[in-house]
Amino acid sequence: MSLFIVKARTALALGPGNLCRALGYRLGVKTGLNPVRRLTAEVPSGPFFAQPLRQVENLPGSGQWAREIRYYGLWPVTVGEAPPDWHLNPLTGVRVPSPEREWWRIADFDPAVGDIKSIWEASRLDWVLAFTQRACNGDNAAIAQLNQWLAHWCEHNPPYHGPNWKCGQEASIRVLHLAMSAVMLDQHEQIQPGLAAMIEVHLKRIKPTISYAMAQDNNHGTSEAAALYVGGSWLMKNNHPAGERWYLAGRCWLENRAARLIELDGSFSQYSVNYHRVMLDTFSMVEVWRRKLELPAFSADFQAKARAAANWLFTFVDEASGDAPNIGANDGARLLPLTDTDYRDFRPSVQLAMALFCGQRAYAEAGPWDLPLQWLGLQAPLAQAERPGSQQFDQGGYAVLRQGGSTAVLRYPRFRFRPGQADALHLDLWRNGRNLLRDAGSFSYNVEAKWLRYFPGTGSHNTVQFDDRDQMPKLSRFLFGDWLQTCRLDPLARGDGFTTCTAAYRDGKGAEHSRHISLGDDGLQVRDRVAGFASRAVLRWRLEPGDWVLQENAVSNGSQRLSVTSDVPIVRCELVEGWESRYYLEKTRVPVLEVEVATAGVLITEYHW
Repeated sequence: MSLFIVKARTALALGPGNLCRALGYRLGVKTGLNPVRRLTAEVPSGPFFAQPLRQVENLPGSGQWAREIRYYGLWPVTVGEAPPDWHLNPLTGVRVPSPEREWWRIADFDPAVGDIKSIWEASRLDWVLAFTQRACNGDNAAIAQLNQWLAHWCEHNPPYHGPNWKCGQEASIRVLHLAMSAVMLDQHEQIQPGLAAMIEVHLKRIKPTISYAMAQDNNHGTSEAAALYVGGSWLMKNNHPAGERWYLAGRCWLENRAARLIELDGSFSQYSVNYHRVMLDTFSMVEVWRRKLELPAFSADFQAKARAAANWLFTFVDEASGDAPNIGANDGARLLPLTDTDYRDFRPSVQLAMALFCGQRAYAEAGPWDLPLQWLGLQAPLAQAERPGSQQFDQGGYAVLRQGGSTAVLRYPRFRFRPGQADALHLDLWRNGRNLLRDAGSFSYNVEAKWLRYFPGTGSHNTVQFDDRDQMPKLSRFLFGDWLQTCRLDPLARGDGFTTCTAAYRDGKGAEHSRHISLGDDGLQVRDRVAGFASRAVLRWRLEPGDWVLQENAVSNGSQRLSVTSDVPIVRCELVEGWESRYYLEKTRVPVLEVEVATAGVLITEYHW
């Protein structure tokens, strides 16, 4: 199939409406026709928050931004009393040149600066939440420091100038964090003039470009709709003339995004566990705000989608560790960080969302996952959710198999939206909180070409790669073409001590892969049938780090053993070095078993513990 045809088919899959929105945005900004280029505003000045009306006693808060902040949950950056440099990448020491420029004059991917996300991170205003918690815990200086930092941020990021105004989603996250701080301070009904001005300049930035966010069919749209809803209703309650218009637009888009991007089974359009958390945290903040301001309830359809999305994440998260499969793109985002739990602990988000949308506790035992409810002044439900069992999320393309304390997650292609990774028939395996067979993650969105190919590519997943190519051709940094579709599916079945599932696809070059999973109490069997390739097929198993020893066609670490047999000759069975990224901008080595065949056949993998 020619590249032109692949691009044409991909354009149709993306949708003519979305393409027109994206093209219109780019042309509008480039030519100046989009009104976002003509925005002007005075720099907001404080005070932004008053001393808290609410005091709590010994409620643990986040320790971040006291002496250091861990970027993306991992990288320590020292902080002090003075505000940070808002235009510095602290991980590289490089500063954005000429940050006084209008935001649209600044490049998205400047290799000299590095990943722009590391510029944006401090301007998401996580520290507003941390300072607010300290103030509620009796730190009399915290509000003064909070107001000082906000004034400094506004002064050094004047409206619509500099890198921190480039992205509507980043502006939206600031609005949401300011609103949640107001809730914790019990200042969500009245608003200080300086804070009202700050919210206003943000909503003016978000509204003219929201069509571009909607064209992405991802969390940009949910975040920006949420900011318009929250910020607009806040200003509306305080008699701002444009508040109601922004609020109604935000509500309309929130309903639209829930209807379009969340499947009936709860799967989200980005096919990513962490981006699912971003979306769910956004909806949780919206619902908290709706309740606090006593705004009208969302539609029954919206509420059903939010419930399904909460149950989806509840099903994927390992209860013992709070971790979850590293499936899909993962940019290190975590909204509403009100606890000191690890970045990879999803339980605080699950507990909050399950309480808000399902009226149930996800985790019966008390723990730090309860803190978001407590900090936001919400009553924890008495009802206890049933612990998730095996479940199929067919609209999103996931099968979660549980048997005897083990969990296997099969990823199969149901791409109604653009896939972020070539991970068809990837398999994750978990037991007792340990990720035995694992996904690679994302590493970085602005890095050398070889890593941009490796992490989203087929070779970084537990699946079969044909002829040294990805399952789908990569057309750009964030876009694969010729989207795969499942051609066979045998749904989840249980019986005789095993849970099973089968899925298969045929790619654009005629290669075929069928995978049958059988999970038992003491082991896993995977049958891979491969055909239609030109020269070779390579099966990869990305193992838990440890001392693995290869003997013939099996590897063992002393307590576990994985072996591969085939009905055709195995050309190569080799233990090689691979890479994984559990935190953004981090990559570490992992052992990978590669098994290669040159002819069509069946490979049988058995994993015993």
